Amino acid sequence: MCGRFTYRFTWKQLHRLLQLVDWPNEELRPRYNVAPTQTAPIVRASEAGRVGAMLRWGLVPFWAEDPNIGQKMINARAESVATKPAFRSAFARRRCLVPVSGFYEWQKVAGGKQPFVIERDDSQPFMLAGLWERWAKSDEPMETFTIITTEPNELIRPVHNRMPVILHERDFEAWLDPQASDVESLQSLLRPAEMTGFRVRPVSRRVNSPANDDASILEGGDDALFTA
Repeated sequence: MCGRFTYRFTWKQLHRLLQLVDWPNEELRPRYNVAPTQTAPIVRASEAGRVGAMLRWGLVPFWAEDPNIGQKMINARAESVATKPAFRSAFARRRCLVPVSGFYEWQKVAGGKQPFVIERDDSQPFMLAGLWERWAKSDEPMETFTIITTEPNELIRPVHNRMPVILHERDFEAWLDPQASDVESLQSLLRPAEMTGFRVRPVSRRVNSPANDDASILEGGDDALFTA
C-alpha cells in the first residue's frame, strides 16, 4: 500500500512540468508527512487543459452514505480498480495524477518497522496514478482522491509487497483523457514502473506519527540502501 508521502514543490514548478492551465491561488508549502484524510495536490483534466487542485486523501464514492468510508479508500488495487464498486466509476471518468517528491514504506526489522523513503536521485517530482471523486450528499460537497497500487518491482520488493503506480511522462495524456474508455489499455498502464534514477533510503521513525511534519523526518540515512 501507499500510506504516507511527501511533496516539496510549488504550483509554478508543476505548471512548468505538466503545462497546467490553472491551479489554486494559494501556493503550496512543503509537506514531509502527508497522511490519509489530509489534503494534497492532484492534477486532472478539464475542458481547458490540465488543472491542479487540492483534494482530501481517501476516496469517498459518490453513492456513499457516510463520508468516513474514505478512510478505508486511500489505495485502490490495480488488479480490481476497473470493477470494484467503490472505484469503477472514477476509473472510467475521473482519473488524475498525484505528484509527489517521495513516498514511504515500512520494512519489518528486529525491534519493529523501519520506514524508508522512495525518491528520485535528482529530487524531482514524479507522478502516481490516482482517481478522484466528488461527494455531494451534504451542504458542502467534498472532493477526494485515492492512489492506485500494484505489485512491487525489484527496487521496492525488499521493503514492501505493494507499490504505488508511477506513471511515465509518455502516459500522462492517455491516463488523464476523460474520453478514454478502453479498459484494457488503461489497465496496461497500471504496472510496476521501471525506476532507473530512483533510490530507497531509511528515514526517521518520526514519520510514524502524522503529527510530525518537518524536514527532520527525511534524516536517518543519506546513503541509499537500494538504487535503480
